[in-house]
Amino acid sequence: MSYTQFDPSDFVISSDSITAPAWSSNTPTLTTFFTASGQIASNFYLDVYNTSSLLTNAAVQYSIAYGNAIGSGSMALNNLVPGNTPSRITYGQFRNLVYGNPTTYFNFGGLNTASIDILAISVDRNRYKESLMPGTFNLTLSSSVGSIQLTDNSNDVSTITYLDCGRVFNIVSGSYGTSNNTTAPLGTSTRGYTASGSYGLFLPDIATLVLNPRALALPFASGGLNLSFYSGSSALSTAASSSLNVLTTHRAIQSGSNFQLLSQETISSDYVFVRIKNAEYNYSTNPSFISGSGGLLYSNFINNPQTYITTVGLYNTNNDLLAVAKLSIPLVKDFTKEALITVKLDW
Repeated sequence: MSYTQFDPSDFVISSDSITAPAWSSNTPTLTTFFTASGQIASNFYLDVYNTSSLLTNAAVQYSIAYGNAIGSGSMALNNLVPGNTPSRITYGQFRNLVYGNPTTYFNFGGLNTASIDILAISVDRNRYKESLMPGTFNLTLSSSVGSIQLTDNSNDVSTITYLDCGRVFNIVSGSYGTSNNTTAPLGTSTRGYTASGSYGLFLPDIATLVLNPRALALPFASGGLNLSFYSGSSALSTAASSSLNVLTTHRAIQSGSNFQLLSQETISSDYVFVRIKNAEYNYSTNPSFISGSGGLLYSNFINNPQTYITTVGLYNTNNDLLAVAKLSIPLVKDFTKEALITVKLDW
């Protein structure tokens, strides 16, 4: 068997970003939101589905959880250890995930640079392949006092900020990655923000939104929705209370009826250019063409050989077969023809 060695110029590497709707059934925008019966009463997190038909095509789209650094907002797991609550565990988990530091606090800017409580929205892992796409996040929150539309500020920044979890953008009032152009809310001089800082953090590489409860609790004139979140100095005493903050957030999203998000994936491709010159690979190595005495059985293959290329094998320097590329149709090859076959390897 004969081989042809590749030149460095025969290899080209390229990367492309592929985008797709994040929600089930290739839906870019969720307008209806459902929860499963039984999980609301006592759970400290809430799974949100795309349909109420839980026995057929219902799938979790995202989950909502409330975290508090001092354990407030949920029952103690053990009455003998009052500070050990689900909300404290949730805060610690997201703090370690985002900052990689077990002692820091979430920083939303403004008057809330050390927030003791958070609302975490985690997009289900089945909804994306690699990450979320900045600039496609739009979320409408609504309450009895009004509505606000939130987005990430990816189009407003020239330098991307990174935390331990990867890229981070602020969640601001606006749309499609740009803060709104209206007058700044009461108590702040920055458009899209509140006196309690941003509305949260958009973390595309871990598919998570960390909302700022203090901003959402502000009056509507100050950019908030006047939502009530429990974050007192002691944990609530009843099981039903553990889900109040999560339910408040879910109802604001449900009333807004607009959660838009795309996912993205970077596909790297290695293009291998297989160049076959006119004098190469014109004779078959099939043993059925050879007689018992070593001669060709067909005389026309002596002066006018012709072969058909159907497969390209890629080998390493030890002649180990690494990859095989199949042609859709056989390619005729003789001394009057040259061929250039492009093999694309994606990863």
